[in-house]
Amino acid sequence: MAVIELTKDNFESTINDNPFVLIDFWAPWCGPCRSFAPVYDKVSADHDDIIFAKVNTEDEQEIAAQFQIRSIPTLMIFRDNIIIFSQPGMLPEGSLRDLLAKASELDMTEVRAKIAEQQESENA
Repeated sequence: MAVIELTKDNFESTINDNPFVLIDFWAPWCGPCRSFAPVYDKVSADHDDIIFAKVNTEDEQEIAAQFQIRSIPTLMIFRDNIIIFSQPGMLPEGSLRDLLAKASELDMTEVRAKIAEQQESENA
C-alpha cells in the first residue's frame, strides 16, 4: 500500500476511519529521516491492513506540536484511536516488522480496560 501524506485536513479522519495507522514524523532536511524512508516504504508494501502515513513536521507544525514531537524521525502507532507506541528514532527493517507484529497482536479490549482503570484511579 502506498504511504500517504497527512495534513491537518486529513489527519483526524485518517486516524478515526482506520483501525491501525503507523505515522512517521519527518522533515526534508533530516538525514536520518531520508535514510529511513526506503525502509518505511518497503515495509508498507507488505502490509495492506495497516495505513502507513507521514507527517512533514515543517509543513504541519500544528500536528507536530499537538503530539509534542521533539525529535525526528518519530514513529507513532494508533490502534482504534489509541496511541500504543510513540518513539523517536529510525528502526532497521527487522525491528520495524517486529514492532508491527507485536502491535497487531495487542488485545485492544484489554488495552481499553487498562486505560479506563488508570483513569478511574487518577480521578479517585
